Amino acid sequence: MMSEEDKIREKESHDEMSSGREQDDHGKTEGNRVHSKKDPKKKLDHEDEAARQWQVKCDELNDKYLRLYSEFDNYRKRTLKEKIELGKTASEDVILSLLPVIDDIERALKSTLKTSDDLDVVPKEGLQLIYQKFIGLLAQKGLETIPSLGESFDVDYHHALTNVPAPSEDMKGKVIDEVEKGYKLNGKVIRYSKVVVGN
Repeated sequence: MMSEEDKIREKESHDEMSSGREQDDHGKTEGNRVHSKKDPKKKLDHEDEAARQWQVKCDELNDKYLRLYSEFDNYRKRTLKEKIELGKTASEDVILSLLPVIDDIERALKSTLKTSDDLDVVPKEGLQLIYQKFIGLLAQKGLETIPSLGESFDVDYHHALTNVPAPSEDMKGKVIDEVEKGYKLNGKVIRYSKVVVGN
């Protein structure tokens, strides 16, 4: 059995413990209030959200800038390429108008005119030199002849005037005769070869 003193001591210790818990709880509540007023975690969350929003805006602007830059770069390259191509074919009209002259010179070389006393009207060698010089000059500007005779018919380079029976099996689908030469200027066809194709 407990004595009176023991009971009093037990009661006092029990009272102290209870009041200590109340103070503890009260302190925690106070602390929570103080903590909630100056909560660094919430402040950091708010700053993080603001930083995230600015980062999204920055990324959008950067993306727009990169797209605009690449579009401009493509435009610059395209216009530069067009200028180069235009420069290469700028003389196309002039050369096209000179092609009939080449044709006439070639015809003259094939059949040298003779006078009644069998003399050449134009010395063939002189005409040959003029022709070579003229062709050389045009070749420097990028003009080249499209090969036709004996070649397989190609719609990219040849214009068929007619089809005739092939003289041999291996000439079927090939160019038998060339009526008018074709020409390319810097790789671009400016006049198709007019040809006769074996069938």
